[in-house]
Amino acid sequence: MIELKAGAARLGLIPELGGAVAFWKSGKVCVFDAVSDPNLLAQKGHRVAAYPLVPFSNRVADGQFRFDGAEYRMKPNFGGEPHVIHGNGWEHPWELELLSDDSATLQLEWHPPYDRPMDEWPFAYRAQVRFDLREESLAVGMVIENIDQRPQPVGLGFHPYFPRRSGVKLGFSADTVWTNDERHLPALRVPATGEWSFERMRAVEGEAIDNCYAGWDGAAFLRWPEDGLALTVSASPAFRHLVLFTPREKDFIAVEPVSNMNDALNHAGVTDRGMTILAPAERLEGHIHFALTAC
Repeated sequence: MIELKAGAARLGLIPELGGAVAFWKSGKVCVFDAVSDPNLLAQKGHRVAAYPLVPFSNRVADGQFRFDGAEYRMKPNFGGEPHVIHGNGWEHPWELELLSDDSATLQLEWHPPYDRPMDEWPFAYRAQVRFDLREESLAVGMVIENIDQRPQPVGLGFHPYFPRRSGVKLGFSADTVWTNDERHLPALRVPATGEWSFERMRAVEGEAIDNCYAGWDGAAFLRWPEDGLALTVSASPAFRHLVLFTPREKDFIAVEPVSNMNDALNHAGVTDRGMTILAPAERLEGHIHFALTAC
C-alpha cells in the first residue's frame, strides 16, 4: 500500500488492486468508506474505498455492443448478472508512475490479448489517475488515451464510497434521471423532480436508489450533521452524469461522477449518452475535486 500525507489527512492507495483507494481520512474521520463487494469478482473480497472506472462506467448489457460496423462480446465480470460493469481497469494492476509525500500518479496500459479468446475490452488504451492530497481536500485527475490503431468509444468515472452515518444528507442538481428495468438497465428518461429530486439537500439513510442522472451540473454536496462535516464534490465538464447508489441495509452510499450514462454503448441514439469516440492518439481528460469543510 502507498500512503500519502498532508497534515492530518491520509490517503491509502493500492495500485495492484485496480488502482483502488484503500482509505481517505481526515484526522480520525473516514471520508471515503472502505467496502467489500463480493460481486466485484476481481476485487476478491478486498475492502476498497474508491476506484477508477475505465474505459466506461456502469453496465454494458450482456457484455455486448456494436461499434463501427463490428460486434463485440465481453465476459461478464459482476456476480449475479450477465452484464459487464465498470470497464476493466479495476480488474488489473496499475503501475506507480510518480510519487511524492502528497501526490501519486498511477497508470494502466491495456492491450487486448491476441493469443486467446477476446473476453475483455477489445481496444488498446492507456489510462492515468493522479491523486493530489491536501489537508482539507483531494483532487483526482483522470485521462484515457487511445493507443490502438483504430477509433474506440470511451468513458470515464470515479467510484467513491461514502459512510452512511450521522444522518448523512445529499444535494445536487440534474436535469433528468434514467429509471431501470428488471435487468438493472436504463428504461425511461424522466425529469429529476419530485422523489427523484435532490435540489434540496435531503437525508438518504433509508432510500434505495441505483440510477444514473443526466444533465448533472458538476456539483454535489454531502453533509454529516452529527459529525459537523461537509463535503463538496466539483467535477469538470467531462463528467455530466452522476450515478447514485444507496442500497438498503448497507452502511455506505456511492456518489459517482461519470462521463457516460449506463449501457451507453448500446444507446447510440441518445445524443448526450456521454461516450467519446477517440481516434488513435486522442485523449479524454476529466477532473474531480473533493473539499471538506465544517458545518
